[in-house]
Amino acid sequence: MKNIYSKIAFCIIGIVLVQYRFSYSTFGGGNTLKITTWDALGYYMYLPATFIYHDATELKWFPEIDKKYSVSGGWVYQANKYKNGKYVFKYLGGVAILETPFFLAGHFIAKASHYEADGFSPPYQYAIAFGDIFYCILSLFFLMKILLRYFSDRTTAITLLLVMLATNIIQYVAIDSAQSHGWIFPLYVFILYFTIKWHEKPKLVFACVIGYIIGLSAICRPTEAIMLFIPLFWGTQTKESAKEKWALVKQHKKHIWYALFFCFLGVLPQLIYWQIATGFFVYDVGSKWQFLNPFFSVLFGFESGWFIYTPVTIFFIVGMFFMSKRTLLGKPYPFNKAVLWYCLLTIYVIISWFDGNPDSTYSCRRFSEMLPVFSLPMAAYIQYLHAKKWRFVFYILGLYFIGVNIFQLWQYNKSILHDTDMNMAYYSHIYLNPHPTPLDMSLLDTNDYLSNESIYKMDIIAHIDTAMHLQANPNSPLLLYSLTLTDSINKSITDEWLKIEAEIKTTKGYWNTYLRSEIQEGNVIKQNKVRLFSPISWDGGNNKYAFYVKVPNCSVKNILRLKIFSKNEFEGVMNSLKVSLLKKGN
Repeated sequence: MKNIYSKIAFCIIGIVLVQYRFSYSTFGGGNTLKITTWDALGYYMYLPATFIYHDATELKWFPEIDKKYSVSGGWVYQANKYKNGKYVFKYLGGVAILETPFFLAGHFIAKASHYEADGFSPPYQYAIAFGDIFYCILSLFFLMKILLRYFSDRTTAITLLLVMLATNIIQYVAIDSAQSHGWIFPLYVFILYFTIKWHEKPKLVFACVIGYIIGLSAICRPTEAIMLFIPLFWGTQTKESAKEKWALVKQHKKHIWYALFFCFLGVLPQLIYWQIATGFFVYDVGSKWQFLNPFFSVLFGFESGWFIYTPVTIFFIVGMFFMSKRTLLGKPYPFNKAVLWYCLLTIYVIISWFDGNPDSTYSCRRFSEMLPVFSLPMAAYIQYLHAKKWRFVFYILGLYFIGVNIFQLWQYNKSILHDTDMNMAYYSHIYLNPHPTPLDMSLLDTNDYLSNESIYKMDIIAHIDTAMHLQANPNSPLLLYSLTLTDSINKSITDEWLKIEAEIKTTKGYWNTYLRSEIQEGNVIKQNKVRLFSPISWDGGNNKYAFYVKVPNCSVKNILRLKIFSKNEFEGVMNSLKVSLLKKGN
């Protein structure tokens, strides 16, 4: 069979995506799939507002829906109230346009069955979830065809596997399917495909499609308009090819005007909505950038750094240096300048977003829809490696990256790999760790950690194993235990630690509640804390907590206090508490 490796890779990826979607879907039972929540709700709200409730500006229907399904996240940030008293959606409507066929299918199923046709019942959730899978697999077929134009079958297969299985795109296509990223992903494939088609054989229909895709992408998220650089610089890899390209453009000037018109048609639905909601065709949704002070932590930070959590993406950048290599036909790749300009500019724009870590995300999700473009430099690098003896090292590394990514996806969806509070110390303890301990969990909140407890002598200085009822509120923290440390601490020893262990069952106010230690030395208080809502605990369970406290070197009386701090009303039972002193020497 022709291109057998690419076809096998395509099938593997399709199976993986579908398998993930089924694994994170619930069929029957008390829990049902719910993906149109939080940010995804902001993109989706256009559809029920338009087709069911005929109310996209007053949102009289939404409080009841939110009460029933809890989709807003507790506060309706997805829509802002304008000065004319009408609500305006914060998120643009391009994703909703892409979701429309599947929304209508879900609406038809809901009306034909016992489910409520309210826009949020299970038929709508499953229609959107599997609709995203359909779009992605369809576009993946075209991406395979694009790569095969310039690269070998083996290079294409390896590129597809790494781009799809070693990055976070699985999360945003097959799990968080109503987020914008999985829906925008196909638009990048199709802008590449129709750009190639127009340059090979200029047709008016190709120009119209290119223009419409750019317009539609801009009202998915405004920054996607950067994809304009792909058709603009395509075929300008050398001076000679650039002359040929601009001569072709002059020869088909009419295509440019049609492309601009269809780009306007792509943007038009958003302009109409804004006119209805605000009285103006343009509305400021609040986007901000700091171009003079970009956040490189988006790439290298441990919060959700792109290169940190999905390191295969480093090879996207490395590949840009290999795009100048000759193809099998002895000519430069026609996409060299287009991809280079697009990739560098879009990275700069993303890391310049005013909030350096705005996402609740695995890796940086804002790059995931752009992977079709990044796949081209990746493929160029892989093609280059085929002639190198150490290519098998790269292949093994690629398999390792896929394995790590699959494992970390599991961790992320178990909240072990945290969506907002990651740091280097915590990540180092949970890396490829399927069974993190309460002490590992403590690193989400404290920097104090004793790496080798076995070389210390441990003395238990407090142990309570009788149940104690706990009750606290935001204005009145609960004092669990107080201990004078003077008799226990040796002033001549500077390397001493406390290890605090507790078992607590929460009956009310589990979220936003912390167990906090305070060591008081005069008027100075050292504080450490751990959250009760840790990734390995659960609401209502007998959960175990543990953390270390480095004892400050001091010469006056020390008092240790353990308290419960909660941002809510809190009730629970402490079944046990143990405080141990660890010190070196006699």
